Amino acid sequence: MHYAGSMPPAHATRAGLRSRTVARVRAAGRGLQTLAPAIDLGVRLFVASVFFKSGLTKIATWSSTLSLFENEYAVPLLPPEVAAYLGTGVELLFPVLLVIGLGTRFSAFVLFAFNIIAVVSYPDLGAVGLRDHQTWGLLLLVTLLHGPGKLSLDHLVARRFPAP
Repeated sequence: MHYAGSMPPAHATRAGLRSRTVARVRAAGRGLQTLAPAIDLGVRLFVASVFFKSGLTKIATWSSTLSLFENEYAVPLLPPEVAAYLGTGVELLFPVLLVIGLGTRFSAFVLFAFNIIAVVSYPDLGAVGLRDHQTWGLLLLVTLLHGPGKLSLDHLVARRFPAP
């Protein structure tokens, strides 16, 4: 017998708790989804800044850069001077494309491959340097697989010129 004001059955209480929990989880998911474009951009900005600063350092002291490529870095298949020019070019061009989100997946792929070549070419990287390169590689992989997000020229172009 159920009287007004009495305790609801236990299964009704559990069902209500489950319903409220599901509603809160869904609301949190929607909140996180609204942050996704800013997080995508933040990841791109962070990784791009690392590579771009490295490129700026290379052009600031070009003679040192050439010396490093001749004596320290063991870039496979390329003469040191060619490797220095290509490496510096990659570090200056592709981060810019990554930041503005133009050709983002291709740019992330190029920087991901460049990152691997950097690790292979410099045997004295050390544990901390290797960990940094792993972090950058993982973030580039996220961008490569997930895409640039809504705050990108790629997104704008795709909206303006949808695929048939």
